[in-house]
Amino acid sequence: MSKLSLEQVKLYLNKVPGWRLMEDRMALSRTYQCRDFSTAVSFVNRVAELLDQDSHHVEILIRQSTVTFTVTTREAHGLTGKDFALAQTISKVS
Repeated sequence: MSKLSLEQVKLYLNKVPGWRLMEDRMALSRTYQCRDFSTAVSFVNRVAELLDQDSHHVEILIRQSTVTFTVTTREAHGLTGKDFALAQTISKVS
């Protein structure tokens, strides 16, 4: 999949509410606040099952009850349509 231009990325960003663009890394990021650590881990596990099916992996940071996902396509050195589809998938799990 080909890398999106910055203009395309900004247009696609409207389709993934709650996600923000990290321009310095050309990545998408979103933080979720869960009830507690156990809930955060359960949430990550549900997302991980979907990600394994898609063979697309993301950075996941768990801090107590907070989970942050960072999405980019390393092979493309930026964002692709697949990253935005993945962000939509993660949003549906929450």
